[in-house]
Amino acid sequence: MNSRKIALDILMDIGLKGSYSNYVIDRYLKGKISVKDRNLVRELVYGVLENRTYLDYIISQASNINIKKIHPKNLEILRMAVYQIAFMDRIPDRAAINEAVNLSKIGGHRGVSGYVNGVLRNIARNKKKFISIDEKDRDKKLSIRYSHPLWMIRRWIRDYGYDFTESLCKYNNSRPSLNIRVNTIKTTRDKLACDLHKCGYTVNETRYARDGLIVKRPVGITETNEFKSGHFFIQDESSMLAAQIANPRENSLVLDLCSAPGGKATHLGQMMNNRGRIVCRDIYDHKLNLVKENADRLGITIIETQNFDALKLDEEWIEKADYCIVDAPCSGLGIIRRRPEIKWNRTEKDIKDLTEIQSNILDNAKKYVKSGGIILYSTCTIGKAENIDMVKDFIDKNPEFELAGFESLIHPEQDMETLKDGYVELFPHIHHTDGFFIAKIRKKDR
Repeated sequence: MNSRKIALDILMDIGLKGSYSNYVIDRYLKGKISVKDRNLVRELVYGVLENRTYLDYIISQASNINIKKIHPKNLEILRMAVYQIAFMDRIPDRAAINEAVNLSKIGGHRGVSGYVNGVLRNIARNKKKFISIDEKDRDKKLSIRYSHPLWMIRRWIRDYGYDFTESLCKYNNSRPSLNIRVNTIKTTRDKLACDLHKCGYTVNETRYARDGLIVKRPVGITETNEFKSGHFFIQDESSMLAAQIANPRENSLVLDLCSAPGGKATHLGQMMNNRGRIVCRDIYDHKLNLVKENADRLGITIIETQNFDALKLDEEWIEKADYCIVDAPCSGLGIIRRRPEIKWNRTEKDIKDLTEIQSNILDNAKKYVKSGGIILYSTCTIGKAENIDMVKDFIDKNPEFELAGFESLIHPEQDMETLKDGYVELFPHIHHTDGFFIAKIRKKDR
């Protein structure tokens, strides 16, 4: 099948169904095409998702039809072609145009191919004119150039400043590396690195996480014996730091309120040397099954799963937990590099709704931990409302809790001054991880 047709189908699936890009791409590419075509599909899909606002800006300058009135399929065809013209020097403009015209003829109405051909040839002939951004408002110009919604741009500028936001948006359009967490129950970081090297992979140690490795060109990594034998778990370095910061003791009782797919729980299990009890909860059975599968593969036997809503209070758990893990539902703006469609699927109202959920979950979590116990709060998003403002508001309302510093648990860095204050903010363009927030909240001894 034509690689551009596959890319178009994926983009339509994501746009119409709200599917996650990584899952859809894997489903469409499973055993179908060559590595070369597979790479082209990925580049086209992610290129369009990452640069959508900018591509639409270019199209709107060259089209005599308002972009909101262009049929979704034809718009995706134009976006793919304009991405090739504007960003992919190795593909001749005429090839990008011809392929787009051919795609527009498949099930299209009469005249569509002529329209697509006309718009793209106009852009190709006047490339310099169309790719420049004629916008005086610097917030809007930033939104167009790096293709982030204007509300998001302005929210980050308010929280962190303009230069920070520009660097973040630019970096969000880069591709992330694959990180894996070494399962120290079965192997060591040095041995796993050596084993993967023998399989032909290039690996480096993560900067902050003690159990992490970075794998370059990780094609087929889940087909290795090392993966099948449970020697590692695919997890970003930022997420690995949650268990590292919790630093659980052996024989502890852990309640993980929003556990799926079990990355943090299995990491806690290996840090506890598989001794103690970890109860993992979620509201979806298929997600709990994923936790079970991961725990079984990794050989973590102290994990049990329960279908329970974190927004409901469980009276049986009052003051029983040594550690309560709140990996809260969030806007996910820290993983835009992995799922660029998140930019277009989120609204400011979503954040307002999510902060209410996060606050309610924390209100339950505070009742579960015993005196001296720890609430580990984390999100994979960027922005103060869901992160530090949420935690500070919780502490203000609950004086029996305090932030507990953990500077000894992460190698001290100049850009992590808040470790001593009990929380850390990780940003893609600064720390080269997913955007992430972690706070360690301790219930004071009575």
